Amino acid sequence: MNNITELVTALYSKDNKIAYKCLKLLEAESENSNSVYEFFDRFVEMMEDNNSYIRTRGLILIAANAKWDIDNKIDEIIDNYLKHVLDVKPITARQCIKSLPNIAKHKRDLVACITEALLKADTEIYKDSMQTLVYKDIRSTLEKIKG
Repeated sequence: MNNITELVTALYSKDNKIAYKCLKLLEAESENSNSVYEFFDRFVEMMEDNNSYIRTRGLILIAANAKWDIDNKIDEIIDNYLKHVLDVKPITARQCIKSLPNIAKHKRDLVACITEALLKADTEIYKDSMQTLVYKDIRSTLEKIKG
């Protein structure tokens, strides 16, 4: 399965191992070329899916394609993206937070709103065991995007 369309379609697979493998292949391709960027709108749709795994995949691929975003699509959806800093699923929130330095690196004009969202994030919505992890991710991301 190396056709990008097939890989994107497989991101919805019920088999999370297959979907994860496709995510990793699409992330790697996004590092090397803009060929995945044409599916950007699909990733935005995924970001709002009821399934947290699908939401996470969409968030990761949006960030992975930040450097190819000549149409400024991320600027248009950044507020919705940043809502996932406090996603109902803490694992999805953590992945969102960890992906923000890549967006900040390629979209310097969004650093202020990213920083503001991270500083306002109240990790107390999560169980104690996850609060600390999410908080550490926020702190780490803030340090990475300062520059």
